[in-house]
Amino acid sequence: MIEMRASLMRLNSRLLRSLLSAALLALFSFASLSAGEIHMQEKVAYGGWPNCIRLSNGQIELIATTDVGPRLIRFGFVGGSNFMKEYADQAGKTGGDEWRIYGGHRLWQAPEDLKKTYAPDNGPVAHAWNAGTLKLTQPVDATGIEKEIEITMDAKLNRVTLVHRLTNRGTKKENLAVWALSAMAAGGRAIFPQEAYRSHSDQLLPVRAMALWGYTDMKDPRWSWGTHYIQLRQDSAMATPQKLGMTNTLGWAAYALDKALFINRFGYERSAQYPDFNSNCETYTDATMLEVETLGPMTQLAPGESVEHTEEWNLFHAEVGDDEAAIGRTLLPLIQQTSAVK
Repeated sequence: MIEMRASLMRLNSRLLRSLLSAALLALFSFASLSAGEIHMQEKVAYGGWPNCIRLSNGQIELIATTDVGPRLIRFGFVGGSNFMKEYADQAGKTGGDEWRIYGGHRLWQAPEDLKKTYAPDNGPVAHAWNAGTLKLTQPVDATGIEKEIEITMDAKLNRVTLVHRLTNRGTKKENLAVWALSAMAAGGRAIFPQEAYRSHSDQLLPVRAMALWGYTDMKDPRWSWGTHYIQLRQDSAMATPQKLGMTNTLGWAAYALDKALFINRFGYERSAQYPDFNSNCETYTDATMLEVETLGPMTQLAPGESVEHTEEWNLFHAEVGDDEAAIGRTLLPLIQQTSAVK
């Protein structure tokens, strides 16, 4: 009886220590997150996919798929609207030889090509967590290209840095560009900067290029062509697609949705050549979503070589008016709070 009592006391003591350690660990984890640490959850079920990964700093959250893609299928404020489009009819699907959009943010190669660009990505994605950065690696696709996205969330600011990487695992040189596309949720409005005004006497040569597709209609009411900004509204009642490419030397694009604002920062190299008549920024819309797209320079990629393209995502609570004066008052101060990408 004495030995049994002693064993029970030892068991209770170990149990108490275990419970205390767990409580202290939980308290430490909560305190760390509150102090500005990044919390990563593996194998979070989302949108029908059981093995998603969630990153959060307590203010914003990002969810990435690993069963397909990869797709960054959710990005928004914790408890708020998803800035990314989700296609309910494709949620949870895996496998198959056809390409699916799925929604969210994806990585492609440009120029657009039915075989190279639309290589199916319907299988599992490898992931690794290292020093605060999540790396998602897609298996080498049918064209010999390996795609990777590295995601680093700021611990204090509502900011995420994405490094997109294409690696040539094939046997011949490829002429391509990194193409990062964000399919934004319906009902919002994209805003792109016009280049700074210069008088004819000060600037004889053009300052930018614009690319129009065969279906681009500049009289479509979803477009607003202003002095300082170009705007494109997503309208689910209008099925005809619209697309525009541009040289965007200022390196930003925005999407306003539900009294919140998404700002994407990206780079521009003046000495580089970009796809689609020198477009480093493009946009596309149809009845389901609106895409904010950025592109890197055209690159002759030899076997074994890689090329990278960086975006910086920022989220703000802000309501941006339609007229240019309101945009200037609200948006420009927020742009100044973001960082230029080289």
